[in-house]
Amino acid sequence: MDNQRASIAMAVVLILVIFVIGGITWINYQYATQNQDMNKFVPRWKGTRLFMIEGLNPYSQETTNEVEQMVYGRSARSNEETGLFVYPFYSILLYAPFALFSEYNVAFSLWMTVLELALAALIVVSLLLSDWRPSVLLIMILFVYTFLWYHALRPLISGNISILIALFITAAFLAIQSELDVFAGFLLALASIKPQMVLVVYIFISIWAISKGRWTIIWGLIGSLFFMAAAGSLFVQNWVIEYIRQLIRYSEVIFISTPGSIISHWLPGVGTQTGWILTGVMVALLLIEWRACLGQDSRWFIWTAMLTLVASSVIGVYITLENYIMLYPAMILILSIWDKRWGLLGKWLMMLFFLLTSIGIWWLLLSGVQRGIQPDLNPIIYLFTPLILVIGLYWIRWWLINPVRMPLEELSDYLG
Repeated sequence: MDNQRASIAMAVVLILVIFVIGGITWINYQYATQNQDMNKFVPRWKGTRLFMIEGLNPYSQETTNEVEQMVYGRSARSNEETGLFVYPFYSILLYAPFALFSEYNVAFSLWMTVLELALAALIVVSLLLSDWRPSVLLIMILFVYTFLWYHALRPLISGNISILIALFITAAFLAIQSELDVFAGFLLALASIKPQMVLVVYIFISIWAISKGRWTIIWGLIGSLFFMAAAGSLFVQNWVIEYIRQLIRYSEVIFISTPGSIISHWLPGVGTQTGWILTGVMVALLLIEWRACLGQDSRWFIWTAMLTLVASSVIGVYITLENYIMLYPAMILILSIWDKRWGLLGKWLMMLFFLLTSIGIWWLLLSGVQRGIQPDLNPIIYLFTPLILVIGLYWIRWWLINPVRMPLEELSDYLG
């Protein structure tokens, strides 16, 4: 009888999940039909489809022309998003299921559904990584906040794969924490689809892994990258060279978003120097913390990994606001320590944090637009979240690395 009830309950849950996913996809389809502009999904979907159906090289000019013709009915102008396929060839594996759909609106709506599920998975994996079990009410608030957070909503509606990359990175950290080193290496290799998001992280993980004698992480990463690159070469022999050429072409037609370039746009006299100073400070900070982390346990590793993620967003590597979703696990780590260590005070701190990073960011964004400052050229938008997270990470550093309860924490629990 109990087994029968369990089976019925499972069937009901499954039907409910299918219904919810179907409803989300329908909403996404309505959005897709009303937004036919060039986004981050179009060149990858169209390039993958042309390769699979017609055998066209995704890096070819012919493919680029097809993409731009589809969106603009002509070649892209200098102030418009190009149709270049600027991802490694093995990224086609992720886009291939959607390339089977000939209608763009259907493909994009399904892709958005996958990104939404990936965002939900990112929340769960980040909670597991932080060993945080918040209340049901707090989880609901967290889900609503996350899906309305500017740095999550922006890549979602633009179809940016950065949400999946953030999930791969966070899951890799969890795998390292659980000593699943081969799997961690594979996840990190998948994240190389957007190398600018993981370049600095690769350096840190390699140094820490060597210090711990966990060479399997490094061999897992190198082996997975080699296998994916070799598999791609079976289809397009010189894809690596063509990919690099595509990146160079892309860099010539877009604004390179680094702290120095953004500040230089508004303050040409000091922008470049300010960018180099910021890069120098971030590099020095990372080198100090990486050295301190050598040979340390997983708790120390996770904190330093989160700092590396945050610092890499402003260290001078080209990065867009869509990629700031990678900062999410650092945010969850900070909130988890506040909740676990500070009781009622911690919950008030979380509410303040939610207000600052949700309403605060949207207010900065809208006020900037009213003054003619687009988000991609707004230095405050670029620096606001990383600055808050760096402060938050150093706030919790001692309590995370030295998990001992202090008298003030006990008092906070008593008052709560």
